[in-house]
Amino acid sequence: MNKPLLSLAFASALIFSCESEKPKLSDEQYAELTDEQKRSAEFALDGIEVMDDRLELTLFASEPMMTNPTNMDIDDRGRIWVTEAYNYRTNLNPKNPTKAEGDRILILEDTDGDGKADKSTVFYQGTDINAALGIAVFGNKIFVSVSPNVFVFTDENGDDVPDNKEILFTGVGGEQHDHGMHAFTFAADGKLYFNYGNAGEGLHKAEGTPLLDPMGRPITSETAPYQEGMVFRCDPDGSNVEILGWNFRNNYEVAVDSYGRMWQSDNDDDGNRSTRINYVMDYGNYGFKDEMTKSDWRTRRINMEDSVWQQHWHLNDPGVVPNLVQNYAGSPTGIIVYEGKLLPAEYQNQVIHADAGPNVIRMYPVETSGAGFTGKVEAILDGNKRDNWFRPSDVTVAPDGSIFISDWYDPGVGGHAVGDLDRGRVYRLAPKNSKYRVSAPDYSSVESLIELVQNPNRAIHFKAFMALKEKGAEAKEALEKLYASEDSRMKARAFWLLTKLPNGNEYIQKAAEDDDENIRVAAVRASRINGMNDPNFLLTMAADPSAQVRREVAVAIRYQDAPAVWQKLAESYKSGDRWYLEALGIAAEYHWDSYLNAYLEKVGSGWMESTEAKDLVWRSRAAQTPELLEQLILAENTPNDNRYYRALDFQNADMKNQTLKNLLAKGQNEDQVIILRQASFDSKKPDAQLLNLAKAEAGDIANDRDFLDIVRKYYLKDQKDRLLAIAYQEDDSRLAGTAANIFTSLYGYGEVEKAMKDSDQTKATAAIRKFGVVDSKEIATLLSKIWGDPTASAEMRTAAMEEMKGYNSEAVLWEFAEKDQIPAELLPTAQKILMSSWNSNLRKLATDKYGSSMSTNYDIPKMLAATGNIEKGKTLASTYCVACHKIGTEGIDFGPGLSEIGDKLSKEAMINAIINPSEGMGFGYETQLVKFKDGKEIRCIVNSKTENDLIVKLVGSGEQTIYKLADIVSITQLDESLMPKFPLSEEELVDLVSYLEGLRK
Repeated sequence: MNKPLLSLAFASALIFSCESEKPKLSDEQYAELTDEQKRSAEFALDGIEVMDDRLELTLFASEPMMTNPTNMDIDDRGRIWVTEAYNYRTNLNPKNPTKAEGDRILILEDTDGDGKADKSTVFYQGTDINAALGIAVFGNKIFVSVSPNVFVFTDENGDDVPDNKEILFTGVGGEQHDHGMHAFTFAADGKLYFNYGNAGEGLHKAEGTPLLDPMGRPITSETAPYQEGMVFRCDPDGSNVEILGWNFRNNYEVAVDSYGRMWQSDNDDDGNRSTRINYVMDYGNYGFKDEMTKSDWRTRRINMEDSVWQQHWHLNDPGVVPNLVQNYAGSPTGIIVYEGKLLPAEYQNQVIHADAGPNVIRMYPVETSGAGFTGKVEAILDGNKRDNWFRPSDVTVAPDGSIFISDWYDPGVGGHAVGDLDRGRVYRLAPKNSKYRVSAPDYSSVESLIELVQNPNRAIHFKAFMALKEKGAEAKEALEKLYASEDSRMKARAFWLLTKLPNGNEYIQKAAEDDDENIRVAAVRASRINGMNDPNFLLTMAADPSAQVRREVAVAIRYQDAPAVWQKLAESYKSGDRWYLEALGIAAEYHWDSYLNAYLEKVGSGWMESTEAKDLVWRSRAAQTPELLEQLILAENTPNDNRYYRALDFQNADMKNQTLKNLLAKGQNEDQVIILRQASFDSKKPDAQLLNLAKAEAGDIANDRDFLDIVRKYYLKDQKDRLLAIAYQEDDSRLAGTAANIFTSLYGYGEVEKAMKDSDQTKATAAIRKFGVVDSKEIATLLSKIWGDPTASAEMRTAAMEEMKGYNSEAVLWEFAEKDQIPAELLPTAQKILMSSWNSNLRKLATDKYGSSMSTNYDIPKMLAATGNIEKGKTLASTYCVACHKIGTEGIDFGPGLSEIGDKLSKEAMINAIINPSEGMGFGYETQLVKFKDGKEIRCIVNSKTENDLIVKLVGSGEQTIYKLADIVSITQLDESLMPKFPLSEEELVDLVSYLEGLRK
C-alpha cells in the first residue's frame, strides 16, 4: 500500500540528528499519518499524551522483540520480565491463531545503556502458561499466575533458565480467564499479597486440598460469606494463607503500601460506568453480589440506590464497605503504590493505575476521612485522543524510581478476543533527561542493605528485606536508625523488620505510641501478624484518637471474643463514618448477640434517640436485631424506614417474616407495599394474611413496577384492567412487556387472540404489537395465523411477522420456513429475523436454506478508511442494538451497555465485535444453555445462582427470570455469543460504527 506524501512541514519535522530525540507530532501532523503508520512502533510515542510537561515517555521495547504483554515485573538488575499472551483464550476461542510451543516469559534488557531493550531472553515457554496474567520476581523465585495454577519457577544458578517448576496453588477457576488468578506482590510487612477475579471460585494447595479460613471453612465461592473476586496474603513460601477481602468482580491486582494498607481497582459488568478504586479493609465484603442471596446487582430490592454505579456495588446495604473512587467506564488492570523519589513530589506515595479500557494511566491522591479515605482522579498518560489501541496492561517501578508501562496494544481489551497478535510495547516514564541507569545491588553489608530496603522496586525491596531479616540482631542498630527517619514510609519499612527480631513485640509497643497515626496503624497490623495475643494492647489502642487506628483494632478482633475492646470502639463511633461502621460490623461478625446487647444496655432505654445506636442496629446481625428494627420502623415512619426494611433481609429468614407480619398487625399502612414485596410467599402454601392483604391493596399501589411485582408474586387475577393499561402504554416498553407477560400467565391466550382479531384494525394492530413481545409458542402461533391470513390487512400481517422474534417465536417461524409456508411478500422480513436469530442453530439452518445475505468477505481496510453517516448509524442502532443493549436511556439492559463504547473500543474492535460476536464475549455475558427436567431448554445469560434459584436474563429482555434449581438438569456454557451476526452491508457497518464511536463520556 502506497503511503500518501506528507506535508513539507511534517517531513522537515522528521529530520533530526542522531543525538536528538524526534519531536512529537502536532495534532495536524499525526492526523496525516496512515493507519499503518499510526500502528507502527515508530510513531508509538506520538499516540500517547503525557499530561505533565516535566515528564517524558520513552519506548523501551516493542514488536518484534515481544508481543501481547499481559503483565510484567522488574528485577533488581532493572530487567523487564514480561508474560506474553499470543495464545490468548485459545481454549475458549479456537479461531484465535496459536503457537504450538506455547506462550513465553521474556526477560528484556538494555545492555548498552541507550534506554532501549536490545536483548531478549526466553526464560520459559510452554502451553502450561498460555495467557498468564501475573509475574513476580522474588530473588531466584519467579511466581507466574495462570489459572488454575500458580507456578513457582526457581533459577538456582542465575543463568536465566529455570531449574525447577512447582505448583504453589491450584484449583483456581477460570482457566485462561481474565477474571482468574492475578499477580503477586511483596509488601513491607514481609508478606506476599495476591488476588483473583470472580472466575476464581476457590484456592487449593498443590495437591488439591482446599485452603481453610480461621473458622476451618474452605475458602471457596460456595462458602459463606466468601464469593466472587477475593484478596489473599501468605508468607513468601506460600504458607499461612489468609483471605482478606471478597465480593469483587475483577480485581486485577492488589497494591500494598509501606504501612500495610491495600489498594485495588475493580471492573464493573461491562458498559455500566461503574469501575472503581477500593481501599481494601481487611475482611470486608465489597458488594458485587448480594451478600445473602448472591443475586445480581440488578435484582430489585428495598432501598435500592438511585444510580447504577451505587446499585452495582450494593452501597446502601449493611455489610458493604464503601468505594474510594468511581471511575465510570473502563477495563482496570495493573496498579502500584509509588514510593519512589525520582518522579515529582505530587506523584510520590500515590496509587498509580493502568486502565486499558479508556487508554489511560492515572493516579489517585487520597486523604484520610474518619476511618476511611477520599480520593480524586488525575490522568498521567492518555492515549484515547490519538491512539486508542494503547492498552496499558501493567505498571511497575524500576530500581531507579522510573515507572514502566506494558502495553497490550490491541483494538480491544480482551474479553476472550484479540485483534492484534503481532504488537506489544513497554514504555518508561521519568523526568525529562533522566537516563535509565541501574547498578548492581550490593546485598553484602548491613549499610548497603539499609539503602536497598528503601528502594521503590519490589524485587530489590524483597531481597534486601530477606537479607536483613536473616542478619537479625546484626542489623538492629541500623534499622533503629532508619526507624528514626523523618520519612514516614521508610520508618514503616524499618519497623516491619524490627518486628521480626526476637524482641519484635517491644517495637510494636513503641510504634503504638508514635505521633504518626500511620505508624500506629502499622503497629496494630503487626500485632496481628506477630500473634501478640495481648488483650491490654488492643484495649489501649481502641482508645486511640485516630479513627484510622481504631479501624485497624476493629478488624484485628474479628476472630476474637473481645467485648471490652469492641465496646470501647463502639463508644467512639460517629454517625456518617461508614468505614468505621463497617469495621465495627466486621469485628462483631461472630459475637453480635453479646456485643449488641451490652452496647444497648450501656446506651440505655433512649437508644432510639441516638443516631449512632440506630446505625449500629441497622448494621447488626444479632438474634434481637429484627425486633429492634421493628421498633425503629414503627418509631421512624419516614423514608429511613426503607433502610431498616432492607436490613431485615440480612437477618434470619423466619424472624424477618415474623417481623414483617408484626408490622402489618401494628398498622403500618403506608409500608404495606414494602412488606408485601419483602415477605417470603409460597404460592403452593399461601399465607392467608399476606394473600388477603395483596388482594386488598394491589389496586391502590401507585407505582406500576410495585404493582406488577405484587400481582406476579401473589398471582392476583382481579387486576386485569390495570394490567392491560400498563401493557398498552407507550412510555416504558419494558414495563409494557412485563405487563403483557404477566397477563398471559394469569389469563391465558384467549383474550389476547380476541384482541388481535378485533374488527377495528388499529386496535388489532396495537394488540399484535403489545402482546407479540411475549416470546412463547402460543403467541407465535397466534401471530402466524394473522400473517398467514391473506384476508387480513397488510398492516396487521406485517406487524405480526415483525413480532416473530425471540427464542420460542423464531423456532415456530422456522417450522413454517422449512416447509416453504411463508407468504412471498413477508418472506424478506422472515429471512431477516431468522438469519439474525440469537439462536445459532436456527441461524445456520436459515443461512443454509436461503443463502447468506451476510458478507463473509468484508473489506476491513476499506471500512476503516471510510467515514460513515452518523444519523443512519443511529437508525441502525435503534433497529439492532437497543433490542438488547442500553444506549443512554434507550434500549434493553441485556447485553453490555453501549453508552460509552467509544471510550473503550477502537473502530477496528467495534467492527470485529459486530462481525464476529462470539470472539469477544464479556465475562458475565456468556451464552448458557440451561436444560430442565421436563425437556425444555433455554439459552440465556446467567446473572446469579443462589442456593435455591437460578436468576437469568432471556434474550431481548432487561427483566430477570427466576427458575428453581430443583427443576434444572444442567447449565452449560456455550462458545457462541447470544448476539447474532447481523446481515449488514459494509456501508451499514461503517454507518453504525461511526455512530457508536461517538458514544463517549
